[in-house]
Amino acid sequence: MRAISKFIYFKLLGWKFNGEFPKLKKCVVIVVPHTSWVDFVIGLLVRSIIDQNINYIGKKSLFKPPFGWFFRWMGGAPIDRSQNNNKVEAIKAIFEEREEFRLALAPEGTRKKVSQWKTGFYYIAKTADVPIVLVAFDFGKKEVKISAPEDTSENMEADFAKYYAFYKGVKGKIPEYSF
Repeated sequence: MRAISKFIYFKLLGWKFNGEFPKLKKCVVIVVPHTSWVDFVIGLLVRSIIDQNINYIGKKSLFKPPFGWFFRWMGGAPIDRSQNNNKVEAIKAIFEEREEFRLALAPEGTRKKVSQWKTGFYYIAKTADVPIVLVAFDFGKKEVKISAPEDTSENMEADFAKYYAFYKGVKGKIPEYSF
C-alpha cells in the first residue's frame, strides 16, 4: 500500500515533502488549511507514505455497528460529546491510555474561511503534555510542509504567532478559504 501511495502522491499528483514527520509516539498534529474534502485524501496518502498511525476523534455513536470497526481501523477514537463533558480531559485520558496516539485536528474547525483558529488543540497538547506538530497542505506549491515538534509555553499568544507564521502563504485546495 505504501508503494501505491508513493506512486500516486509523487508521480501522479507531483507533490513533495518539505520537512520530515518526527518519530514521536504521542503528539497533536494540526493540519492547515482545511478547505476541501480532498485534504482527507492527501492526509491518507501522507499517512501511508510516512508509515505512521495518525489518529482522529469522533463522536461515540460513529463507532457503533455496522461501521464502527471501519472508523477504528482508520485511526479513530470515540469521545462522548452528548453532555457537557470536558472534552480536553476526555482526550487527555485517551493519550494516557494509549502507548501511541498522534491526534490530527484542523484548528479552523470548518472548511470555510476563518480569521482565527479554535484553541482546543492547544489546550489538549498542554493538558496531555505532548508536543504539537504543524502540517501544511499547500496546494499552491504541491507540497506537505511539516514542522519540528513544538512544545506549548506559558505564552499562548506568542505560540499562536509562531504557528500562524508557519502557515503564512500556504494555499489550500480552495485558495479563498485558506487561513
